This record gives sequence, structure tokens and C-alpha cells, in this order.
Amino acid sequence: MLLTEKMKQTDFSNAETALVGYILDKGTTIESMTIKEIAEANYVHPSTLIRVAKKLGYNGWLELRNEFLAEQTYLQTYFEDVDANFPFQNNDGLMTIANKIASLERTTIDDTLSLLNHDDLQKAKQLLLNAKQIKIFGSNANLLISQDFALKMRRIQKNVVTNQTMGEDAYEAFNSQEDTCAILISYTGENNHILQIAKILQKQTIPIIALTSIGDNTLASLSQAVLRMTTRERLYTKIANFTINSSICYLLDVLYSCVFAEDYQKNLNHLITISELVDKRKTSSAIMAESPESMIQITESFLPN
Repeated sequence: MLLTEKMKQTDFSNAETALVGYILDKGTTIESMTIKEIAEANYVHPSTLIRVAKKLGYNGWLELRNEFLAEQTYLQTYFEDVDANFPFQNNDGLMTIANKIASLERTTIDDTLSLLNHDDLQKAKQLLLNAKQIKIFGSNANLLISQDFALKMRRIQKNVVTNQTMGEDAYEAFNSQEDTCAILISYTGENNHILQIAKILQKQTIPIIALTSIGDNTLASLSQAVLRMTTRERLYTKIANFTINSSICYLLDVLYSCVFAEDYQKNLNHLITISELVDKRKTSSAIMAESPESMIQITESFLPN
């Protein structure tokens, strides 16, 4: 749930309700206002702002203010020129559609990147590195998307599994060993099936990396590391899960790259060595063709100066 939604749904007194309405109406302009100025503009004591903050689960006004400003800034950034739910219209031509989808993809990546936090990413990377087995849980398209991540990870000798048998997720979660790490994917963070898995994993003391939307949600509260995906789409009044899918793909690619970079030379040499043995594809394109010279350049680039 977004903070703005929580502010509208929380039970406040009349004075507090008026104050919250004022804050929502002012938006990011409250950044330049002191607690005294906001209180005076609403004919309340400054302590009223503190009470509102505490009712919303914050330690004080400054913590609430910072979270509110961060959320407002996010919601007002990106996606000014493209609609995540309806990125093209019924009278658009083929190339217009192609350009609009390209714009949507670029905007989604920038939007997701803006949500990445170094400490959360570092925590997620370390959980993956420490795990002997990584299990991915999701539903529908989310699970399909994760298969590419699992494939790439297995190629660098990381044991990553995705469950493909309906109804077996709970058993997989129960049977997880202590050296397992789980990645759970849910846009809403309130998917009952995913939450059931999260609670089983929690009882098994299995660390969870969540890929989910911004704001407070149950999955995030049950996870040790949370990576936020772009949060722009409605649940079903839309053409497709364009931004959700792109955001998940990007986050999984980032996780794979962070793990790969931890032992860059070893992983790259391993991939090249195996590929030389098993990849027998042929091409007439010079761009795609491998050459001994390029292999020498790659090898020399890792040699110490």
C-alpha cells in the first residue's frame, strides 16, 4: 500500500484528517515548510503532526515527511509521456506502436533503477552468494520470466531451481535446507499463494529476497532483502503487463550480473570454455563470428599488468 493510500484510509480525528488533506493537497511543496508553518496553516499544535506520523507507523514527523516526499517524487517522475496501462491507441500505426513500446521499455528501466538501493542490492547479492541452492517462487508470467535468470545462473554453476509443477510450491518451501535462499516475486506483495510460501520459508528460517511494488506490503515485511519493481500498472485495466515484466527482467539481470561480477574472470573463463566445447552454431555474419584473435584479447585483458 502506498503511503498516500494509507493516509487516506487511516482513522484520524477531525483535526488530523484536515491536516492530512492539507499535506496531500500540497504534495512536494511541504519540503520547504517547517513543522511550525504547517501546523499554523492548519490551526493545530505541532504535536498534531507527530501524532499523525505515529498513527501511520513512523517515529516522528521528519520520518513521515521524508517518506512522503520520496513517494511523491517517484510518482511524479518518469511516465509523463507514456501510459503504463495504455501505451498505444487503437488508431496508432505499426511504427508508432513500435516507438511507443520502445519508449515504455526505456522508461520502465529508468524507473526501476531509480528504486534500487545500494544496501538492499548488496544484501540480496550476499544472500545469493552464501546460498548453496536458490529457489524462485512466483506465479504465471513471473515464474516464466525467472527461468531465464535460473538458466544463466546455472551456467556459472549456481544451483537455481524454479518449480514447474502446480501445487508443489509449498512442498518445495518446506523441504528447503538451511543453506537455501528464496526469491519471491509478487507485484502486489499480497498474493495469497506467495504469502503462504513466504510464511513457510520464514518458519524454516530461509532468507527471502522479494521483488515487489513500492510501499508497505506483507511480502516485503517477511523478507530480508527487498527490490522494488516499477509500480505504475493497475491490476487488470490495461493492455498487458508490459512494465511489470520489463521491471522483473531488469532486476533479475542486475542480480545475475552482481553475482557474476563477484568472480568475474573465473565466471567468464568458465562460460567461454564450455561454449567452445558445446556451441557449434555457424554464422555468415562477421559481427557474430568468433575468432582466435578475439579470444586472445579477452584472455590478455585479464592478465596482470
